[in-house]
Amino acid sequence: MAEKTAQRRVDRRKARTRTALVCAAQRLLAERRTDVPILEITELADIGVGSFYNHFDSKEDLFRVAVEEALEWWGSVMDRLTADVDDPAVAFTQSFRMTGRLHRRHPELSRILLHHGLELAQSDRGLAPRAFHDIRAAVDAGRFEVEDLDLALAVTAGAALALGALLHAQPDRDDATSADLVVRGLLRQFGLPADEAERICSLDLPDLEVADTLAR
Repeated sequence: MAEKTAQRRVDRRKARTRTALVCAAQRLLAERRTDVPILEITELADIGVGSFYNHFDSKEDLFRVAVEEALEWWGSVMDRLTADVDDPAVAFTQSFRMTGRLHRRHPELSRILLHHGLELAQSDRGLAPRAFHDIRAAVDAGRFEVEDLDLALAVTAGAALALGALLHAQPDRDDATSADLVVRGLLRQFGLPADEAERICSLDLPDLEVADTLAR
């Protein structure tokens, strides 16, 4: 029993160290400061240099994981907040609308995503596979009229990235209104009538405090 307790403590300590390293890497990624020595990363994480190599083989390995986990965090938030939505067109719309709002609520994570746009659009983790799933489901349900699913995903990713960049560049711009306007245009492009696109974009959104809780 004592050995199991001791092992759990070791495991928790290792998990905290790994989390601290990933968070430090995400902060550097948001600041576009990846050309730093490992010593600076460990100092930012407040751990010893030797502990770094217990978790990662290199800086590149750490930064790759940091991007992947940022993408997956964002995607998992969308999963949780749209879990009860049956209409794939609504799920797609709500995910886009909430993503637009999360750029301001979590600017550091937002910058990571914006600085790694290709990963966002092509990664098998995070928002891209979830958006693709919703678009394909909406097509299968007769909600969207889309000839090329990959192109529809590319257009969606481009719109999301451009919106995020604009929100950072224009701090006074209303993020909610802007996100809703952009996704309304996407819905029209995907074949929804104007009144239906308007209706979907006016639906109440889930409580974004959940995202804040998951980020802590």
